[in-house]
Amino acid sequence: MNFMNLLKSLDDLLFEIMGWLVFYPITFWRTIRHPWKMMDYASRELRAEEDKQYDDTLSPPLFLLLTLLLGHAVELALVGQSTLIADKHGLAALVSDDTSLLLLRLLIFSIFPMIMALRLVRKMKGGVSRETLRRPFYAQCYLAGPFALLVGFGGLVSQLGWSWTHGAGLSLIAVAFLWYGGFQARWFSRKLHVSIWRGFWIASVGMIECVVAILLVAPLLS
Repeated sequence: MNFMNLLKSLDDLLFEIMGWLVFYPITFWRTIRHPWKMMDYASRELRAEEDKQYDDTLSPPLFLLLTLLLGHAVELALVGQSTLIADKHGLAALVSDDTSLLLLRLLIFSIFPMIMALRLVRKMKGGVSRETLRRPFYAQCYLAGPFALLVGFGGLVSQLGWSWTHGAGLSLIAVAFLWYGGFQARWFSRKLHVSIWRGFWIASVGMIECVVAILLVAPLLS
């Protein structure tokens, strides 16, 4: 019986992993094409039964993780292993392989959805709890996926070593922040029923908080 249960678990695992090949492109395309619908969808699906949630897409945290995995695979193919893995100073000593590096990047880019979700919940004055925070966090994870991928590609391009690549890489990162910030401004405006300028201010403060949080961690890794 235990052997049959193991086979059943392997069947489910294989189907789930292969399903990523189908549902990741679908989720990415829908997020790029209809970000508002996907953010509303992320919140709405949490009301469904657990085994029926995100049946035709990937869950938002998994989507963010696989997006970072995709960017990491491209990095390995073009420039090789990150110098952070070889660095043994500070907290960088904990990043000993590609898995720990991927987890570190997941943690860093999860800061953006968490801080933005926190700002929304606090502005709505509903009280911060796991229940109130989960829905906006999941919605934000969909938006964070393309943002993380574009920032990663910008950093990757800047490492290629040609005369024009550094400027091009910085430009890609700037575009990523403008794209992400623009959607954040409109998201806060819609959710809080305030003007777009008020939404822009709330989003800007949130993004500054995200960058400050990352800058506080960065010196510990060098």
